[in-house]
Amino acid sequence: MENGFVDCHCHISAHEFEEDCEDVIQRTREAGVKTVVAVTEAVEEFARVLQLQERYPDLVAPCFGIHPLQAGGGPQQRSVKPQDLDAAVPQFYNHRERLVAVGEVGLDFTPWCAPAQQDRDDQMSVFIKQLSIAKELDLPVNVHSRSAAAVTIETMRGQGVSRALLHNFAGKPSVALEGVKAGYLFSFPPAVCRSRQRDKLIKQIPLEHICLETDSPALGIEKHVRNEPRNIVLPCRYIADIKGVSSETVQLVTAQNAYRLFPKAKTC
Repeated sequence: MENGFVDCHCHISAHEFEEDCEDVIQRTREAGVKTVVAVTEAVEEFARVLQLQERYPDLVAPCFGIHPLQAGGGPQQRSVKPQDLDAAVPQFYNHRERLVAVGEVGLDFTPWCAPAQQDRDDQMSVFIKQLSIAKELDLPVNVHSRSAAAVTIETMRGQGVSRALLHNFAGKPSVALEGVKAGYLFSFPPAVCRSRQRDKLIKQIPLEHICLETDSPALGIEKHVRNEPRNIVLPCRYIADIKGVSSETVQLVTAQNAYRLFPKAKTC
């Protein structure tokens, strides 16, 4: 099982994959990906991710989560509101046996997405509620933390969360090291290869706390080109280069880290 890649954060249920999902899955397997940890952003996606697990039970490891930003029926994203979580809560409990994590959850304090204090308060209330569900169901969390790295880690520690993946982490190395102390893991998508901005961060986080992700269909090597799970090889090579170790080492250690964090993904 551990001789392949684990894509720790992927939106395989996104509409961008509906047309050619079978081909995408085939390319994923050919690239050596053994597990795709499939996160959701809204309750409308929950059924789709379960269908994908039924279709590809040895590959797709489902998560349920309500993202801190919601589409709001239009092109503009808006901050999540407590009522966005209402329909989701019973589903977490109904499908608890099939879930490997609660995610994608978190905080996004980007000014144009959360312009008012009320937006941040609403996000925090939804985040804390989902952290408490994760603890109750004994599941790890798959976490988004844009423009909110320190407060996200602080909140999780305050809520007694011990198992978390901070995906596409872009906070300061000093903040990341607080997360390392708490036992959290950090994952990086192909987009990190576009610039050298996160080299220092990746260098300072121990390899035992790093996972690989694609965040497909977003965060690929080219900004406006659809990303796929097969591109997991790109951050693997990039991290290997920064750490001065082989790609095989990064592949092996990140997969072990992933299965340690998401033990139920092993049996998917």
